[in-house]
Amino acid sequence: MKGKRTDMGDAQCGIARSLQAVGDWWSLLIVREAFKGLRRFSEFQKSLGLAKNILSVRLRKLVEEGIFTVEPDPDSALSHLYLLTPKGRQLSVVLVALWQWGEEHCFAEGELNYAIVDSLNGQPLQKLQLAAGDGRPLGPQQFRIEAFPVDG
Repeated sequence: MKGKRTDMGDAQCGIARSLQAVGDWWSLLIVREAFKGLRRFSEFQKSLGLAKNILSVRLRKLVEEGIFTVEPDPDSALSHLYLLTPKGRQLSVVLVALWQWGEEHCFAEGELNYAIVDSLNGQPLQKLQLAAGDGRPLGPQQFRIEAFPVDG
């Protein structure tokens, strides 16, 4: 029996609240497909092979969270276009970070047949790197999560 998901909408953690908004891995794959230019329900369904009822629920959640907007399809009175909002387009950094991590840790040498490249020149993107406020590059042991002081 599946349990109900815990609501992370009030969590004091940027990761937890982000996951609350995005939902699950299907949602990130839908966003990925939007970055590839897909805009119609039928295009997402065909590309992902996702059951229509699940796709419908995920798209509805992404619209509620302000990641997509729905507009009438000028080519069909029976369909809508799902367009990334500015908030949705900002997920590009998350997708590139996941892609680059996956490239490094989830594929054997020569196994991956795709790359994320610069639209202007077709060159691979630089590896994303964390930077301090002064521009210094930071490694995983050079930052921490810290609570803000409470006034009172």
